[in-house]
Amino acid sequence: MSIQTTKQRYGIIGNCREINTAVEIALQVAPTEVTVLIYGENGTGKDVFSRVIHDHSKRRHKKMLAINTGAIPAGTLDSELFGHERGSFTTAYENRKGYFEEVEGGSIFLDEIGEMPTETQARLLRLLENGDFLRVGSNKVMKADVRVIAATNKNLVDLIRQGKFREDLFFRLNTVSITIPPLRDRGDDIELLFSYFALVFAEKYNRDPLVLDQDAIPLMYQYRWPGNVRELRNLVEKLTVLVKGDIVSPTILKNNLLIQDSYLPSVLPNQPGPESTNSNAYAEGREGMLLNMIYELGKEMADLKKMVYQLGMQQGNMPENGRPTGYPIPNQGGGYAVEPLETPVYQAPIQPIREPSQLLEESLSLEKKEKELITKALNKHGNNRKKAASELGISERTLYRKIKNYDIDL
Repeated sequence: MSIQTTKQRYGIIGNCREINTAVEIALQVAPTEVTVLIYGENGTGKDVFSRVIHDHSKRRHKKMLAINTGAIPAGTLDSELFGHERGSFTTAYENRKGYFEEVEGGSIFLDEIGEMPTETQARLLRLLENGDFLRVGSNKVMKADVRVIAATNKNLVDLIRQGKFREDLFFRLNTVSITIPPLRDRGDDIELLFSYFALVFAEKYNRDPLVLDQDAIPLMYQYRWPGNVRELRNLVEKLTVLVKGDIVSPTILKNNLLIQDSYLPSVLPNQPGPESTNSNAYAEGREGMLLNMIYELGKEMADLKKMVYQLGMQQGNMPENGRPTGYPIPNQGGGYAVEPLETPVYQAPIQPIREPSQLLEESLSLEKKEKELITKALNKHGNNRKKAASELGISERTLYRKIKNYDIDL
């Protein structure tokens, strides 16, 4: 089955590279018997990928159970997973099968595996390595033929360092890993998902689908989406029920977002751990934040120069000398290294320090040049934004923003 067909069948909406890669890996690993570990924040849809793996495996005609191990009390988790014998504890009035017995021959999806107690981890490791287990309160070894798919929203390596997760279990689970990106890193998928959910809930509540006001679109990309796709889905359903009319204005959108101050850019200092709670750790975090911001600004400037250079060369009015070799990368010990660029871009030879008025004049000149290039590209392609953006080497969303900023008439 192709990636696109799989996405349609399981309702996986989006075209970003990371989502397509995750689907491709799921399809590749499905026919095998290896364990799979799925990484992703809450609300990214990890359970959907577990179903893709099971449904395309040799076990697809058997049961599949999805268990949130973090939602089961630690004292009863062993009994739930592996079963128990009568009298093994106070409320054990009869023998009981665990989930691994219930799904014999099938698959089990263990979500929030990072929340599993270390005692239960030892039982799970034995099952994965030897294919057998013991019920709680029993000495009789039982066999289990079950494929394990696990998922986590935590950094298991950090948990290993803290002594909260077994290293041997990590390596046993992490045979193949799949990473589901957070919604804030999925680019244009955000608008695509909004439109999709708007249609779904318009049909459910018998009304016209909602449409984002053009001024509300930037807010969708600036927001961090801590609840990811689940949060966006709930937001669209809420707006479908409450909003009068079809247009979602910036005010309506902002007032209904879950966390009012959760906006990008999200370059935050590392949170101090048990071994670094002093002011030095905080200072290092701030320094890292500033270096990351400088790095991102450097990349944006290089992208802009690349676009101006490439289009300028087509018109024959840009020199070909003075090209930089890469982006500035902040070093841990101070200073910068250089990350090579795939395509050299234009950069003027180093000039002496200039007055602020000169810099402002140069900046305005660059904006004027960029506006001219965008206008020419739009005229060339009959105001077709998609084709114009492709020729300019920028995304359609970026082109739209620049058209608005420069007040270009279409």
